[in-house]
Amino acid sequence: MAIFVDSSHPSPLSHHPGLDLLKPLRHWIDGYEVSDRATARLICRLIPSTCPFERDISFLGRTVHIPPLCKLNPLYNELVSLRFRALSYLADICGEDIALYI
Repeated sequence: MAIFVDSSHPSPLSHHPGLDLLKPLRHWIDGYEVSDRATARLICRLIPSTCPFERDISFLGRTVHIPPLCKLNPLYNELVSLRFRALSYLADICGEDIALYI
């Protein structure tokens, strides 16, 4: 599983180059400390380990490309980082086998 975290790029929802409307949410997710086993398990179950679904769909002789959903989610990097912290908490602090979540 490759994890690339780079939150320096502005959100596609920004209307101004220097304005990131999702910055407070990004900051909250980045600052969230996983400190509960049940919460860590929930995070690992809810956030997928791979970027879901990229495909080409042919319809009436035309092919439409649907990009991976991670490219459309402006919070993808922060969510993957949160999932990694939850996995680390389960493995390092709780001593659980995390193979179920990978």
